[in-house]
Amino acid sequence: MDNERGLAVSAGNRTVFRLQWSPVFAGALTAAALSTILIGFAAAVGLDVSSSSPSWCDASAALALLSGLYLILQALVSFGVGGYIAGRAQRVIGSAPADVTENRDGLHGLTAWAFAVILGTAIVALVGLSVTRPTIQSRPSVTAAEPLLSAELDRLYRSLRRPANIDIGYERAEAGRILLTSSGHSGISTEDHSYLIQQVAASTGLAAAEAEKRVDSVIGDARTAIQRSRRSSVIFAFSAAAALLFGAVIAWAAACAGGRHRDGAALPEWLGGRPTTAVPVV
Repeated sequence: MDNERGLAVSAGNRTVFRLQWSPVFAGALTAAALSTILIGFAAAVGLDVSSSSPSWCDASAALALLSGLYLILQALVSFGVGGYIAGRAQRVIGSAPADVTENRDGLHGLTAWAFAVILGTAIVALVGLSVTRPTIQSRPSVTAAEPLLSAELDRLYRSLRRPANIDIGYERAEAGRILLTSSGHSGISTEDHSYLIQQVAASTGLAAAEAEKRVDSVIGDARTAIQRSRRSSVIFAFSAAAALLFGAVIAWAAACAGGRHRDGAALPEWLGGRPTTAVPVV
């Protein structure tokens, strides 16, 4: 009867694990909450690796690397605490060998990590949909270039002669799509370059030479902004992957440490446990 109720039972040479879902959910919720708080704090102080804004939060290489390191650090803290709770909060039933107990605790921590990742991804997706949907509905001509090249498009169509009731939303969207091609191998084609000069001259009232000078300046700024955003996206992707992988490792290790604490065993030194001293043999 005790073996049937145990969390890990041996059947021949196999060990069957039975998860306790309450500790798993508790650890996952804790990890997701801590991760949300730490990432929100980082965004508030400007540690945002995916930002391409020309404001004070310039996504330079140093800031992108610092943001990536912070992303990994918050994953270690969040998943470490969540994994520890998943291992510490288990209810021990019956007895099992030490290696079986450690594997069982680590499995609980890894499962809590997986649930926390899924929960965090769902939260990010819901927030992203709620933010982008009103913008798309209110401005159907908004393209992917608008948030990335908004300052460049403002400079491109800046004019004091244009009446206030004229909508140039479609012209901005069309120019944004043209500017996005500036970072390609061939760059902006000659036809698109001439068309953009004519469009700017007609919308702003500038002479052809002044419109061409403005277009060339904006194309250079747009190419720089796109390259900066691409570099930040690559650093963010590598940092997110490393943070998740390190989070899985720390969740397993922290759950094993939580299980040791639950059972009254000595904690490892990396969690503040006392180092073991060898007893001299007489």
